[in-house]
Amino acid sequence: MGTLTYATTVSLDGYVADPSGDFQWSAPSEAVFAAHLERMRHVSTEILGRKTYELMRYWHSEPSDEQWSSAEQEFAKLWRNINTFAASSTLTSEQLASTHDALVPALTVDRIVEIAREASGVVEIFGPTTAAPAIRAGVVEVFEFFIVPKVLGGGLPALPQDARLELKLTDHRIFDDGTVHVRYSPTHGVVGR
Repeated sequence: MGTLTYATTVSLDGYVADPSGDFQWSAPSEAVFAAHLERMRHVSTEILGRKTYELMRYWHSEPSDEQWSSAEQEFAKLWRNINTFAASSTLTSEQLASTHDALVPALTVDRIVEIAREASGVVEIFGPTTAAPAIRAGVVEVFEFFIVPKVLGGGLPALPQDARLELKLTDHRIFDDGTVHVRYSPTHGVVGR
């Protein structure tokens, strides 16, 4: 059984993207990228929405106009071997980037729990819109945030506004660039697990 995790990079005021949808402000330093790389070594499965799925296609082949660092090459190798579930009613199976990928036309909380139950290691929900139903339902086991020392004043919130959570800190790390990595788990356990 996998550990259902919601991981994201977030501004100090709680947003994953600014009001225009930009998230370039969250580009990680080398040390933060190394922490992401270490984290991804434990991820067996990703659940993500269509936009994020299409964005992450970047890691399937090195662009011809740039050269990846060795850390980026390793991240790409790890990413390509993860089982990915793309929540989309508009993508087709022909548009999937890998044989490790599967379409989920209607992503329900029950389907998220089923994916986690059938997986091993870390099962990560990637993206606040995709994760919101699972967060509200209380089935997320680990919340992992990379908090960037920037205030955006608005944008796409990392957590649903109607979520009510009681969490306990299980790990933290502060990077030289001011980014703080924190991990939390629900204080009262997880619903239905």
